[in-house]
Amino acid sequence: MATTAVEIMTAPAITVSPQASVAEIATLLVKNHISAVPVCAPDGHLMGVVSEGDLLRPFRESVRQKRDWWLGLLADGEELSQQYLDYMRIDTRNAQDVMVAHVITTTEDATLPELAEAMVNNHVKRLPVLRDGKVVGIVSRTDVLGALARAPAMLD
Repeated sequence: MATTAVEIMTAPAITVSPQASVAEIATLLVKNHISAVPVCAPDGHLMGVVSEGDLLRPFRESVRQKRDWWLGLLADGEELSQQYLDYMRIDTRNAQDVMVAHVITTTEDATLPELAEAMVNNHVKRLPVLRDGKVVGIVSRTDVLGALARAPAMLD
């Protein structure tokens, strides 16, 4: 019998609300040694996913240069107050602001080959597992590789 998502998924999945702050999400990822977290509505329905990359995006050099250019235009040759600059650095975004809304998902009965194919074809590292639109678990690449390692005949 084929191994399925329900057998290898992490359940329950660690999730956040759409209102979770960027700082709360970063803390959750580090504390739990995970690289992404599903964003769920109060009823458990999947709204999106926030990954480490989503949290790091504003800190890239190209973003800093655009922000500096924008602030230069805003200042129009004048010095901006330190208080204003400090305010601009405060990250007030939440999960709903930074999440990726188009998420590739799977179901509990998806087989290992189906999971692997979905991950490779869609260039994703994890698949939220849904039942009736609600997140019941998550399957990572590590979960799939671990299952394949335990069933070496599948690698032939």
